[in-house]
Amino acid sequence: MKALQFDNLQIENQPVNIPLPDGISLTIKREDRNHPFVSGNKLRKLKYNIAQAQKEGKNTLLTFGGAYSNHIAATAAAGHLVGLKTIGVIRGEELNDKISVNSTLNFAKKCGMDFYFVTRESYRQKHTPEFQESLYKRYGSDIYIAPEGGTNALAVKGCEEILTPEDAAFDVICTAVGTGGTISGLINSSANHQKVIGFPALKGEFLSEVIKQYTTKTNWELIHNYHFGGYAKVSDELVRFLNDFNKITHIPLDPIYVGKMIFAIFALAKERYFAPNTKILAIHTGGLQGIEGFNNSQIKKQKIILNYDDKI
Repeated sequence: MKALQFDNLQIENQPVNIPLPDGISLTIKREDRNHPFVSGNKLRKLKYNIAQAQKEGKNTLLTFGGAYSNHIAATAAAGHLVGLKTIGVIRGEELNDKISVNSTLNFAKKCGMDFYFVTRESYRQKHTPEFQESLYKRYGSDIYIAPEGGTNALAVKGCEEILTPEDAAFDVICTAVGTGGTISGLINSSANHQKVIGFPALKGEFLSEVIKQYTTKTNWELIHNYHFGGYAKVSDELVRFLNDFNKITHIPLDPIYVGKMIFAIFALAKERYFAPNTKILAIHTGGLQGIEGFNNSQIKKQKIILNYDDKI
């Protein structure tokens, strides 16, 4: 069985050519370019989980996600590349009839993923022993179950490899936060003088307890003021900011995770949150596959769309 090739990655740290106050500098680590299909933090999270599935002799990766889940798309692509079957447990029974018009699910299907559509009520029980036992009864013992968003100890191990020794030159590491795995890995591999700041895409304070399960270090902080109302919520102001940012930097950002983080960094810099001359490294965790679905949703709502001229 093949391994997913992501060793010896040469990831560019791209300076952002937009002035910030007080000599603050912003550089973006282009993790979105680390693989054409399994990109960003999803590649990092899947690396050791795939190796573990292969070590256990499993032939199928099963995981969970919503209609436009980056994790679902990445798992489907990774499974196709290494020769593992994939199953996506998808939140929302109504999506069963919308695969062909949903860009994420359509991509995953083309990669060979099978779907199990469940009600939102059932989906909330996905981590319970009873639900997981029902999956083994349904699909047999050859499935390797990866959690929603891919976060577990093996995923954190993979995310610890995002930072390189050269990144010790930065004072602050910033990342968007979904399920807590990426920031946990970054905290573990950060230098003692560095502060790691996470910007949750979801409402709620539960993420701090999740992160504490994976790290004993205390050089980190979560800033909860930039989720724009909750997961997948956006505003016209955010979309305009992302379009303007792309026009100047030619860096495409997704509106659900990374875009909100970059917006927050600029807002905090204007508020003098960072010390003068702070060197910030922001992690671009990918998520660009969801832009097509986002724009389709915006068009239906008669809202402005992301207008990126550069090929994503």
